[in-house]
Amino acid sequence: MKKLLAVLVVLTLSGCKSMMENQTISKESINTTLDSWHKAAAEANFNDYFNLMTDDAIFIGTDATENWNKTDFQVWAKPFFDKGKAWNFTAVDRHIYFDKTGEMAWFDELLNTQMKLCRGSGVLVKIGNEWKIKHYVLSMTIPNDNTNEVVKIKTPIEEALLKKMHK
Repeated sequence: MKKLLAVLVVLTLSGCKSMMENQTISKESINTTLDSWHKAAAEANFNDYFNLMTDDAIFIGTDATENWNKTDFQVWAKPFFDKGKAWNFTAVDRHIYFDKTGEMAWFDELLNTQMKLCRGSGVLVKIGNEWKIKHYVLSMTIPNDNTNEVVKIKTPIEEALLKKMHK
């Protein structure tokens, strides 16, 4: 009985170690995917950028009207890429999490951008051996002490938008 228990403990620990090693490898792969995605935008490489997204990907931008499927996002973004300058985001902090299967991950990242600090978050799915971005949300950060000032600036714009949305 003690031998059986010892074998079960060893197998369980081996499985845990293997799962942790797989997550470490997957985290490295996801970091590479996200860093490559941001780099493709900085270099205005349209194909590399959009090939790192799933066909049914969603991109949500900082403006309240920016909720795009991949095709609409490509149409909106193409003129920026064609000019040779899209956007330049560099992750300064990133956290990655996995579902139980290890086939889906979500993340949040703090970004250094031309808009200063922004936050990105999203979902990736594993397709074959590649991680692809399925959903991405970009948010501008606002220092808590400046929230009232920002609200004053955006209120007239977003009040008009809210009226249109409630029709």
